[in-house]
Amino acid sequence: MKRILLMCAVMMSLTAFTVSAQDDAVDRIIKMGQTDNQVMNHLDVLTNRIGGRVIGSYAYDNAVQWVASSFKKWGLDVELQEVGTLPVGFDRGPWFGRMLGEKSMDLHFVTPSYTSGTKGVSRGQVLQEPLTQKEFDRMKGQLKGAWVLINGQNAGWPVDRSAKGDSIREAVITENNKTAEQNDKIQKGNWENGTSNALLPLKENVPALFYKQMCEVGVLGFIQRASVPLRALYDREIMQDPTFTFDNLPTACDIKLDESQFDIIKQMVKERRTFFLEFDIRNHFRMGPVKYYNVIGKIRGTKYPDEYVMASGHLDAYDVATGGVDCGSGVTPVIEAARMIMKSGAKPKRTILFCAFAGEEFGLLGSEAWVKANPDKLAKIANLFNRDGGPTPPVGIEVPQAMYKDFVKVCQSVKKIRPDYPFEVTVGGPFTKPTKPGGTDASEFAMRGVPAIGFNEKDFKGYNFNYGEIWHTERDTYSKSIPEYEEQAATVTAVVTLGIANLDHQLSRDGLYK
Repeated sequence: MKRILLMCAVMMSLTAFTVSAQDDAVDRIIKMGQTDNQVMNHLDVLTNRIGGRVIGSYAYDNAVQWVASSFKKWGLDVELQEVGTLPVGFDRGPWFGRMLGEKSMDLHFVTPSYTSGTKGVSRGQVLQEPLTQKEFDRMKGQLKGAWVLINGQNAGWPVDRSAKGDSIREAVITENNKTAEQNDKIQKGNWENGTSNALLPLKENVPALFYKQMCEVGVLGFIQRASVPLRALYDREIMQDPTFTFDNLPTACDIKLDESQFDIIKQMVKERRTFFLEFDIRNHFRMGPVKYYNVIGKIRGTKYPDEYVMASGHLDAYDVATGGVDCGSGVTPVIEAARMIMKSGAKPKRTILFCAFAGEEFGLLGSEAWVKANPDKLAKIANLFNRDGGPTPPVGIEVPQAMYKDFVKVCQSVKKIRPDYPFEVTVGGPFTKPTKPGGTDASEFAMRGVPAIGFNEKDFKGYNFNYGEIWHTERDTYSKSIPEYEEQAATVTAVVTLGIANLDHQLSRDGLYK
């Protein structure tokens, strides 16, 4: 009996010591969050030293190596998971443009990723795109060495160069040619009869109708009207077609121009004024194939090493800016949470995985690759905390009833971080399980029944943050992230992730999904 009592006393003592050690680790994390928070330093490196990070770029490669080396330096185990291979890579250099002639002005424009640059400084006259075969034939001699204004309001994508795009253009050209023939008859009738019957409108809803023909005769590039802030995405045809090589890439620039300047230039073209546009666009392609990777940092669990808690953001970002918000503001708090937990000396019971996913912007490529490569882990993931919604702070979390008590317990310490910040655990669900990938990496996990409950976030201090302003635009920079919000996000992520990893039981999935 004495031996049993002694063993019980020892076990209780060890349990009390373990609980105390874990509480001490949380207190150290909170202290770091208040006095030694490095999240903005990480964001500075990622955005201002490395820059925009489309997969296939040297910048993305640098980001992978930097995150991996940081994880290793802090003591995490690191895995570089190969996600895929691109037929070619792309790197963006500086660019400028200006108008020369009767009026002069510097031009405000962007180009999508994986589109052509200029061959040095390129100067040419400006023409409005033809809409019929007769118009093309009449002006094709002028097109060589010219910049061509194309129709439509751009939303970030380059001219569609796919077979489907060609088919759509051919159909519109055929229709416009027929309309032009009817207009010839109307004009002839007006001349002969002294009437003023209106001409039929030509279709202008499909931009760059004679795209291939204009490229063949040697246009310098295409210019399309775009709203401010300017948005620039990427050439899907190159990214999705493995037959593309370094030898069959696009040669004509694809410029998205500030709409106010576009309208001025279009009117000057209509008036047949003499002027030129000059561009220097340093878009560079890399010889493929180019591999790209997820970066996974792991803290191995001491009691349940085959159960997991995950925190993630995507490492890639469009390169027309520097990815300071999308997803710098998401992935750097995850990176800092990893540093805080390691520096706190915490020994989590479950394995924690910190994931910097690749290729989210090109179709959730990194998260899709991870779930396909790790089917045995999916049933053992307590939750994926994915951050990809801007630099606003966590102010609460909504969980199913079966998880409520556990989250209340884990989140008790969150109020110690910043007492002036709200945080509330509420009951919600069951949630709708997605049937197809959504707009962020979390959907790849949720589709497979994995809890992917993110924090509720809010700009509650009124910093007037507008995600639409920076989403894939030229304004997606370091300065658009909000330091105190980012610091709070990093600390909350560390505290809650560690707390879930230290529960004595796995989170219940009862009532999670409909």
